[in-house]
Amino acid sequence: FVLALVISIAAQAQVPVTPNPDHESMLRHPDPRLAANKRFVYDFWREVFEAAHMGLAPKYMAETYIQHNPRVPTGRQAFIDFFTKVRKPTPIEARVKAPLVAMLADGDLVTMMFVREYPEPNDPTKKYTTTWFDLFRIVDGKIAEHWDPAVK
Repeated sequence: FVLALVISIAAQAQVPVTPNPDHESMLRHPDPRLAANKRFVYDFWREVFEAAHMGLAPKYMAETYIQHNPRVPTGRQAFIDFFTKVRKPTPIEARVKAPLVAMLADGDLVTMMFVREYPEPNDPTKKYTTTWFDLFRIVDGKIAEHWDPAVK
């Protein structure tokens, strides 16, 4: 039985996570408010997070922004200060550069899911993919809260 289980698991090796190249389709939603929330988070990601234009952070983030990533301090100004130290501004791209898999919106929440690639633990010369997510809560037209699976 154990050998059959091992063979069965090996036969079901991981299917690599792949990005969705059609960003515009991911931004659509039948509810105009949810479509707007998705676009808002998408633009925040491109302009502030990826391009490091921290001067645009107040356009997107509540002053009382709550951060649940244990490596990044909470508060909009703390976010700005932290990322100003670790990133330099680059040109703002028309599309999110990170390998985006999907975007979901429900009520005041928007989730972005990305491909993440890591070294294979048993063979660091090889890589495997998994999924990373960033979840945002929007309140009064600003990003008020953020979650992701980061650990210390």
